[in-house]
Order: sequence, then C-alpha cells, then structure tokens
Amino acid sequence: MEPLYQYAWLIPVLPLLGAMLVGLGLITLNKATNRLRQLNAVLVVSLLGASMVLSFALLWSQFHGHEPFIRTLEWASAGNFHLSMGYTIDHLTALMLVIVTTVAFLVMIYTDGYMAHDPGYVRFYAYLSVFSSSMLGLVVSPNLVQVYIFWELVGMCSYLLVGFWYDRKPAADAAQKAFVTNRVGDFGLLLGILGLYWATGSFEFDVMGAHLKTFVESGYLSSALAALFAVLVFLGPVAKSAQFPLHVWLPDAMEGPTPISALIHAATMVAAGVFLIARMYPVFDGIPSVMNVIAWTGAFTAFLGASIAITQNDIKKGLAYSTISQLGYMVMAMGIGSYTAGLFHLMTHAYFKAMLFLGSGSVIHGMEGVVGHDPVLAQDMRLMGGLRKYMPLTALTFFIGTLAICGIPPFAGFWSKDEILGNAFEANPILWLVGWLTAGITAFYMFRMYFSTFEGDFRGNLTHIRQQLKAAALGKVAPAFGPGAMDTRELKAEADHEDEHDHGHSEFPHESPLTMTLPLLLLAVPSTLIGLVGTPFNNYFEEFIHPAGEAVVHVAAEAEAFDWTEFLIMGGSSVGIALIGITLASLMYLSGKIDAKAIAEKIRPLYDLSLNKWYFDDIYHKVFVIGLRRIARQIMEVDYRIVDGAVNLTGFATLLSGEGLKYLENGRVQFYALIVFAAVLGLVIASGIT
Repeated sequence: MEPLYQYAWLIPVLPLLGAMLVGLGLITLNKATNRLRQLNAVLVVSLLGASMVLSFALLWSQFHGHEPFIRTLEWASAGNFHLSMGYTIDHLTALMLVIVTTVAFLVMIYTDGYMAHDPGYVRFYAYLSVFSSSMLGLVVSPNLVQVYIFWELVGMCSYLLVGFWYDRKPAADAAQKAFVTNRVGDFGLLLGILGLYWATGSFEFDVMGAHLKTFVESGYLSSALAALFAVLVFLGPVAKSAQFPLHVWLPDAMEGPTPISALIHAATMVAAGVFLIARMYPVFDGIPSVMNVIAWTGAFTAFLGASIAITQNDIKKGLAYSTISQLGYMVMAMGIGSYTAGLFHLMTHAYFKAMLFLGSGSVIHGMEGVVGHDPVLAQDMRLMGGLRKYMPLTALTFFIGTLAICGIPPFAGFWSKDEILGNAFEANPILWLVGWLTAGITAFYMFRMYFSTFEGDFRGNLTHIRQQLKAAALGKVAPAFGPGAMDTRELKAEADHEDEHDHGHSEFPHESPLTMTLPLLLLAVPSTLIGLVGTPFNNYFEEFIHPAGEAVVHVAAEAEAFDWTEFLIMGGSSVGIALIGITLASLMYLSGKIDAKAIAEKIRPLYDLSLNKWYFDDIYHKVFVIGLRRIARQIMEVDYRIVDGAVNLTGFATLLSGEGLKYLENGRVQFYALIVFAAVLGLVIASGIT
C-alpha cells in the first residue's frame, strides 16, 4: 500500500489540474470552450472522481491499521528558521478527504442539471474545482502555515462562488460581506499563528501543544498569554464556521447558486473551522479557559441559529441558520472535550445537510417554472405547499434529511447529536440544557419547513399570488404577521418585482432531472445509515477517530461497559423534545389547529427579535459600516485639508517665490552689485542695532 501514500498528493492536485485546463480554455478559446460545456464538465467531474477513489483507498488503508504517513520537503530556511511543506495522511485526514470528495463529486453531478441553462456553466465548474482542490489541500496540510495558505484560498474561492452572479447587487454584496467578515477572523488566526510560533518555535500541531503545555507549567510562559494566542487562533474557526459574533455572513451567502450552498455550507468551507479546532486540539486541550470559551461560543451559536431559523421564509436562509446552529453543536462538543462526537456530527451533518440544500435547489428549480427566474419568489416557502405531489423524489429525500437533522432514530443525526448531548450533560448540565432546547427548536423549524413546502395545497399559482401581493402592497388587505407571514415592506418589494420580471411558464412545478435527483437519492443512503458506525454500544467511529496521543478505544471493551439505562434516558429525552417540536409544527402548519399568527402577536417582541435576526445585522451596519464610513470621511477631510493642504501650500510658496525672483535675474552686473551692497548694508545696520 506504500505507493498509494506516495501518490496521495494527487488528491488535491487533480481537481486543480481540471480547473487549470478549463480556465486556460476560457481565457484562450472562450467560445469553443463554452460550446463544449459538457465535455469540460465531464473532465472536471472525472478528475475529482479519481481523487475520490484515492481518498476511499486511503481511508480503507487507515482503517486497517496503516501507520500515519507524512511527507515533507524544506520550503524555506534562514538561520534557525526552517519551514517545511508537504502532506500528511492520518485517520482524521482520511475521513475528511472522503467527506469532501464524495459531497463535492455529487454536487458537481447535480450542477449539470441546476446550471444547465446558465451562461457561466463552464466557469462555475472551474470555480468548483479550484474550491475542491483548496479544501483538499487544507485537509492534508501537515503544519499551521500550510493550513493558513489553503485557508485563504478557500476564502478566495468562497468569494468567487458566492458572488458568481456578480451582476446581481445582492450577490455582489453578499460576496463582499463574506470576504470582509472572514478577514476579521483570519487576521486573528494569523496573529495567533505568529504568537504560537514565537512562544513554541514550531508550526507543527503536536509540537506546539507539547511545548506550550511545558512552558506554561514551568512558568516560562504565562497562562494568560498562552490563552490569548489560542483564542486568536480560534477566531479563524469562529469566522469560517460562522460562530457568534462572526456568523452574519453565512445567511447572505445563500445568494450564490444552490450547489455552492450545499458544498460550502455543508461539507467543506464551514466544516474547515471545526477541522482546524480538531487539528489544534493539542493546543486547546491544555488550556481549560480556552476550552470553556469554545464550548460556550458553540452553545450560544447553536441556540442563536435555531431561534432565528424559526421565522425564516426563504428556504435556503432557513437551512443556512440551521447550518449555523449545527456547527454550534460541533464547536460545543470540541469545547467540552468531546472530540470524537464533534467530528462524528461533522460527518453526519455533511451528508444530510448537503442533501437538504440540494433538495432546496430542486424545489427552487421546480418553482422557477411557475414564478419565473425570480429568486425572491422561487425561494419563498409561503408560495409553495403541496410539492410532494409534483416532486415526489425531492420530497422523499428532503423528508429523510429532516428526520436526520431532527435526531429521530435510526437516522444519522440522532447518533451524533445524542452523543454530543450525553457528553455535554456530563461536562456541564447548563450546556446540555441549551443543546436540548435547541434540539426541540430544530425539530420545530425543520418540520415547519417541510410542511410549508411539501404538504397541503400548492400556493404558488402566479395569478392568485400576484393579486395577493399587489393587494397587500397597496394596503387593500391587512398585512398578516406570524411565523410564515409577510410584512408590508416585503410585499411591496415583491409586488414591484412581479411587474418587472418573467411571469413563469406553467401552472405547477415539476420534478427535477435525473442529474439532480440522483445525487439526492445517493445522499439519502449515508443520511440514513452512516450514523450506525458510531452507535454508543458499537462505536467503530470512536475507535477510528480519537485525539492524538490518547489510547485507542476498543469496541468490544466499550460494549461491555455500555449502560443501556443511561442511553435510554438521554436518548429518550432528546427524541422526546424533538417529537414535541414536530407535534407543534404539525398543529400549526399541517392541520392548522394552532393559530401561529395569534401566538406571534402575543409574543411580538420575541417574534420580531427572531425575524430581525436578533438585530445583529442592523447593529453591525450602524456600528461598523456607517461608523467606519464616518471615520473614513473624517480621515479624508484631514487628508484633504491638512496633508494635501501642506503639500499644496509648499508648492504654492515655491511658485510665488520663483515668480518673484525671476524679475531679479536681469543679467546686468551692476544690478547684482547693488543687491550685494544692499544686503551687506542691511547686515551692518542689523548688527549695529543689536
């Protein structure tokens, strides 16, 4: 198996090669390349497929006991400074390679159907391939410097993909917001990397952790300074994995094409933050205060995302806040020391959330046949309903994903989420309570989404909806408030939008083509079954994935010590709160026995808090956007009046002096002698006076 490891570097290189070939074609032979669009897509997908095969081979090899493999070469050296680059293959790397390549492969197949009529079809595949290569390069990186290089490449690709439809202002704004917000976290990460190198003299993960622990224990380095460096590093995952307070970019990033939402916001970019926490675990684990910061940040983010998702009407943004919430679970797990559970949830979430995002894209694709190519209308769940009749495969897979994320056994999400909650109860009951309540909220908003989209009667008949939109916008009907209701500002904007855009082509939506439904069906398999590898009574996942330096947990020994009573109590409580959420959602949005609008009116401040995303976007806009613009204007005034003024005054004085002195240059010697005499006389008089 050694040759397999010798050529493992091909895994990130093959997608990069595909992007390079397609990109050169677009630059040199643009028209011909775009005419051969599907040939280019086959090339990109095939190369990524080869990476996926290699990844599975490495995972199989690692699972059967092959030693971790590392290969490096000296990249730079100066005196005692030596920087190596290369790749490493261990259990964590092998797992992440399989997750990234499988989801990316299926997303690329799906893209052929979703982007079939888009003029940027080939360019989109090139961006997807660069993004996949960057993420795979990050995963195999053996040290923190190489991680940071690929970390930034992933951010660049995110900017290109979120703003893919750059001619639309919301997409361009979302790309800028994602880029700037991530730069805030990445600046903290860079400072943390430099600080840790200054303290430990190494960029290697294990070496940094060991040295830091030794230096703090010996008093050579203060614990406060070590905690500061670790928190600065954690800022990188806070931004990349959309944790509070840098979570605001992720919902806006839904302006990109839906395949990107599935790839970036399910299995790759946002998972990179959790992956970096896992890689840096030797550093974080030795600093309890930092572990507490990580745990509480994750717990609050989980609750925050779930509480906002309750009132979202855009199907993609609802899933985006759900992603924020689930990432919070993973980060909380890392913070309480539940390393395996956090990565287990990362794996299960990658598959069922990718399926949910691709399912939402299938819904949008079907709705566009009715409402036209209008993202505001095509993504609004209030204009859907009854889609199960017209899109049975999409509805089935979306239902499976909903059960998985709600933690209903035996679907994948139950096993990973239950393990996190069980470990949280042992670590801190308050954290468990936050996670438990969040599980109930998750079940409520996800089934609200499913019922509003797939059950009941179809509400998207364009003529009927246009009349409702215009009537409400003109004030002829009272605006309806409550979960799933429009406010008047939304109504007017959407009514105006109706007059300007295509009015659709058919009366009802349609099922998506095979290239879109096949990835959904394939993703439904791991969403249903993959959780079984991490059951608490036969936890093969924990035996395979464990923190560096910890003893291997053997499944047989663990099975003997398994406590069924504890499992049934903890698992039953998490399923119970989920069933309560599902019941409430069905009573509100399926049977209509509970009036959601009336409840919203009674708790109006809380409803508005959720609808307005806890006002974080408004606060950030006023404090940072408007505030920085005012500071920039003041700086511009200083630059204009003082800096430029001093420069201009100097030039003006030089001009005046030059203009005045030129009249003294007449070429007559007698005149020059007179000036010299006058100057000497003046000096004599001045000296005599003094």
